Amino acid sequence: MRRAWPDLIAGVSIAGLVLPEALAYAGIAGVPPLSGLLAALAGLLCYALLGTSRFAIVTATSSSAAVLASALHSLPGIGAAQALQHSAAMVLMAGILFLLCSALRLGRMAQFIARPVVRGFTLGLAVIITTRQLAKLCGIHATHTALAPLVLELFQRRGEWNGASLLFGAAALLLLALLRRWPRFPGALAVLALGIVAVPLLGAGGAGIALVGPIELRTVQAQLPTLEFDAWFRATELALALMLILFAESYGSVRSCALRHGDRIDVNRELLALGVANVASGLLQGMPVGAGYSATAANESVGARTRLAGLGAALFVGAALWLLRSWVARIPEPILGAIVIFAMRHAVSFEPLRPYLVWKRDRRVLMTAIAAVLLLGVLNGLLVSIAVSLALLIRELTQPRLTALGRLGESHDFVSIGAHPQVGAVPGLLILRPEEPLFFANAEAVLDNAAAQLAAARDVHTLVLSLEESPNLDGTAIEVLGQFAAQVTRGGRTLRLARLKDPVLAVLTAAALPGLTGPVLSGASVDAVVGALREGIALGYRSR
Repeated sequence: MRRAWPDLIAGVSIAGLVLPEALAYAGIAGVPPLSGLLAALAGLLCYALLGTSRFAIVTATSSSAAVLASALHSLPGIGAAQALQHSAAMVLMAGILFLLCSALRLGRMAQFIARPVVRGFTLGLAVIITTRQLAKLCGIHATHTALAPLVLELFQRRGEWNGASLLFGAAALLLLALLRRWPRFPGALAVLALGIVAVPLLGAGGAGIALVGPIELRTVQAQLPTLEFDAWFRATELALALMLILFAESYGSVRSCALRHGDRIDVNRELLALGVANVASGLLQGMPVGAGYSATAANESVGARTRLAGLGAALFVGAALWLLRSWVARIPEPILGAIVIFAMRHAVSFEPLRPYLVWKRDRRVLMTAIAAVLLLGVLNGLLVSIAVSLALLIRELTQPRLTALGRLGESHDFVSIGAHPQVGAVPGLLILRPEEPLFFANAEAVLDNAAAQLAAARDVHTLVLSLEESPNLDGTAIEVLGQFAAQVTRGGRTLRLARLKDPVLAVLTAAALPGLTGPVLSGASVDAVVGALREGIALGYRSR
């Protein structure tokens, strides 16, 4: 039991961060505060039982709250009760998608969202969230999710600004900045407590400062949302975007901690834990949950050693929900807005983007992600960013790039003739290497390029094609390769394939296409194939 005390104490400290953030993120999503608290309970408990990271704190996150808000905003004409049903359905379906991915062992799917997309999305999202919380500090409930309409709305409604609310939020921000010097101290919780005490001092009505409001537990029960079939279908579509951003954020924070401490994580087990947590939250009409960067980093910094810290945080949040509901209802909303703005301070920074600008890589993806979120809103911006990154990847893979190779001095190495001027071509041979794996989208273009280069080389009698970049071949690539071999043979030239991987060698051997049999196929190096051609040796089916 003594060994558990440090983790339980760390959990209490983390609860001081989780509790106010759960309430604040519920405000971002546009759902009742109770949804944020129930989500925190479901996420902390489920992950403590099923997760693999000893530092991850699974609760509502700012990004998932913003995505949920944007998703709900895309469903016009629904009331508050219907919005809560749609929200629960999206969270539930996101959890089911997590479970399906875990069962299918798709743990590497986070890699389909390029890191520049995540970086750009995070920056754009932080700007939008901060602007929306500035509206909350002013006592205004903003309705837009894209930046330009949001700023315009804030300006047009400047006559509705509440001066007392703005001063209250500014004072909370200042106090949070001062308390930042003591990272183990639950500064956000202390600011909430001071806000609760201070509002009644402003007199009757609290100077018009909005409060969280009553929290009723009588209606809490596990139940499926009551929606029509088409609404469930729409919820599943939106849940896909929700699941992707949740997993990208969670995997990033969990992996970062694991690398720093030499821990091992089971990605598919993480999918299972996130799936169960979101299913539980959805059944309780809670918010989507994931391992947020700020809470996970805070758990690491306060000295947590095992997942008991998350369990301790869950116990504290549950106790607060059960025993302190009347006090939670008196929390001023400008305080919650200030807490979110303060939590966004690291995200509203160009520093994480600097390496991509210095490396001169993925700059278009990065800027597209930022612009898409700011101009199109959170949900559409996320989808457009992912689509652009995948489109650029496909464009890169489908480029018909071939490198002409020559021998480097007297060595056995064959390198690019273009990159090494001192390298010369081997007389009578044209040696080409596709720089991308051959597959259905690029096989024709790559081999057409090879045919054009062979036709232009009048003194060449043999083409050596090195397929070292192709770990396997699909049906289209095999068929096109067979047509290419026939074309080379008709032209009176000889074809040799070098550096074939074992799966490629096996499938081409089984296919036995005309012109692609026997000595044409080899897993040997380019040097070995060239040497065999000179000596008239048939390498046959030798593998690497």
